[in-house]
Amino acid sequence: MIDNRTQEILKLFQSSWIETKARFIDLLLNHNFEARFTQPFIDFIDQMIENGEDKFFRAGTFMHDLSISRSVSPRLRNDQKYIRIEICEDDFIVALNEGKKEYRSYRIKTFQDEKFINLLETLKHTLVD
Repeated sequence: MIDNRTQEILKLFQSSWIETKARFIDLLLNHNFEARFTQPFIDFIDQMIENGEDKFFRAGTFMHDLSISRSVSPRLRNDQKYIRIEICEDDFIVALNEGKKEYRSYRIKTFQDEKFINLLETLKHTLVD
């Protein structure tokens, strides 16, 4: 049986994906962002929810980039690790960060890239806080 705190964290994490998807849809529909800069994030969020990964991570945004963390709070502290995903012209820059410190950064073509999957696994093994 899952305790109340864990249930609350799961709800926070899952709702963050829904809210973040809504933010990208809003950028697309109401703020004239091109689909090539928003649709990949919308599709990725759908995939993460479908795969149940929304239970392990909090989603958020940095302006128009996507962030993934294990933070209970929507605001990241400088000592919390997170992945930042930025869309470029025809690929993505993904980076594992802690505050302003960048640990690893890669250019990838798809979210199925092994380097990105490894970043997610690394983040998944950090403590929820």
